Amino acid sequence: MTQRDYQTLLEVAGPVSRETFRDIQAFEAMFMTWAQRVNLVAPSTLKDVWHRHILDSAQLFPLAPAALRWLDIGSGGGFPGLVLAFLLRERGGRIDLVDSNHKKAGFLQAAIGQFSLPAKVHAERIDKVELLDGIDIVTARALAPLNELLGLTFPWLSQTASGLFHKGRDYRQELEESIPAWRFDLIEHQSKIDDDSVVLQVENLTRRSAV
Repeated sequence: MTQRDYQTLLEVAGPVSRETFRDIQAFEAMFMTWAQRVNLVAPSTLKDVWHRHILDSAQLFPLAPAALRWLDIGSGGGFPGLVLAFLLRERGGRIDLVDSNHKKAGFLQAAIGQFSLPAKVHAERIDKVELLDGIDIVTARALAPLNELLGLTFPWLSQTASGLFHKGRDYRQELEESIPAWRFDLIEHQSKIDDDSVVLQVENLTRRSAV
């Protein structure tokens, strides 16, 4: 990694110490080792993990500058959850990571232990996790269509939490498909990494009454 990589991280995530930058570099190397044995992300994206996964995850951090309690569902290879854990370590926050795949959960736990990250792994389905109190932000990346995602995160987004969801070029169709079932406040953030992608900020989620 180079000074340019560090500068790009600063541009995407805001202030980050060099120590955290070096740890994220070491995490990338660990990730690549594990990815040879466990299918953590799409193999086609392994050629550019720094850009496609790490920076893409880090861009969420400045969207919630005061949030200390985060929840990431479908954490998989640690994106965005583990990347956020590195950044939250500096902020004094913490994050819960949920993934029902036990091999992936094992990877998440190994990374948490190696880097002393303020995170906890729940190796089960999100609908089986006991309701976590005090959550400020819920994240999900490449997990499910928005309509389904809103159902999974309803216990938190119907309270005080906000959702930050990565979505690709078809996100407007997903929004339209969600309208019959849900009401919510929405802010669309253009991705800093991919011109065809957005981060949807969802708040004040309620169910529409059945007719």
